[in-house]
Amino acid sequence: MKKKFAFLFASLFLLTACSAGPTGGPTDSSGAAEGGNKQEGDTIKIGANLELSGAVAAYGTAEKEGIDLAVEEINAAGGVLGKQIEIISKDNKSDNNEAATVAANLATNDKVVAIIGPATSGATKAALPNVTRAQVPMVTPSGTDDAITYTSGKVQEFAFRSCFQDSFQGTILAKYAAENLDASKAVILGDNSSDYAIGLTEAFKESYPGEIVLEDNFTEGDKDFQAVLTRIKDVDFDVLFIPGYYTEAGLIIKQARELGIDQAIIGADGFGDEKMVQTAGAENVSNVYYTGHFSTKAPANDKVEPFVAAFNEKYGKEPSAFNALAYDAVYMIKQAIEDQNSADSLAIAAGLSELKDFVGVTGEITMDENHNPEKSAVVLGLTDGKETSADTVEP
Repeated sequence: MKKKFAFLFASLFLLTACSAGPTGGPTDSSGAAEGGNKQEGDTIKIGANLELSGAVAAYGTAEKEGIDLAVEEINAAGGVLGKQIEIISKDNKSDNNEAATVAANLATNDKVVAIIGPATSGATKAALPNVTRAQVPMVTPSGTDDAITYTSGKVQEFAFRSCFQDSFQGTILAKYAAENLDASKAVILGDNSSDYAIGLTEAFKESYPGEIVLEDNFTEGDKDFQAVLTRIKDVDFDVLFIPGYYTEAGLIIKQARELGIDQAIIGADGFGDEKMVQTAGAENVSNVYYTGHFSTKAPANDKVEPFVAAFNEKYGKEPSAFNALAYDAVYMIKQAIEDQNSADSLAIAAGLSELKDFVGVTGEITMDENHNPEKSAVVLGLTDGKETSADTVEP
């Protein structure tokens, strides 16, 4: 997930450590790698940099639930390397500049050895310079922008994710529209203020074999889509692609259906929150499809059922993809610590970069050379606001 990237980074700080990467670097006289944060005391401190208030608080709040459940389970089972995990959670307020500040505070003041979050790509990209400077690995559960982990021909050494990236989602949606929905003509209505939507649009256009008969835009915060939807209604098309977040997508779907636009509507994981259906009205959310990272209707493996049961017991509801992705992020860090037999930040980064055949509730994950998980996707179908189909798509 992504928010518009801000180029202002708060509280840039100086570190005297050498700039060792996760796969090697200078060592001190004891043979331990220099740089990064060291695990100290009886706990392993992991930071959570999440959108707990503001425009996309639904994402961050869901991810905090997944994190808390995973940590509760791990600690109850004895912890990691005999130590309990301690989560230090801070609210980035759905603001990119605040996300950068939170990342700096967690890494330099709280001395965490890893960070989970942010949820959106814009916030994750804003936080990246500070975690890189501190040499503390960051795992975003839902930051899907390709540039988070690989940009300008270079792998971002301390950036990881538990979700798949935009180029994969856009390609999957283009294929699904053409093959599963038999759509030969598409309309794109995207958020031109969002890195997330722009990346999805580019990937869709590159992969869609049919004709794109109209492409139009909106801006985050827009609420009245009558004019653009009227233009769309007058066009001959089979599928409407809305790359954007649930906040605007819900309003667009509601207004489109009220105007009599009944063609299939597709979107990416930004649709994946119950507030999208609440905004649109369940009666308007039929023939709607979106890419998801997790579905109880298409369980990835035997870990899903006990996860769903534990989540239901703790929170009294079914887990969402954001819950599941954050849950997996915690266990990925646990696996990295165990594989490296160390909870120091550089060791965790090395373990994450070498992660292989990790079995999570969102699928089996092997980290590729660009720090992206190789895993399957699910395209979810909604009827009257309820999930009625789930088609697993392999990478």
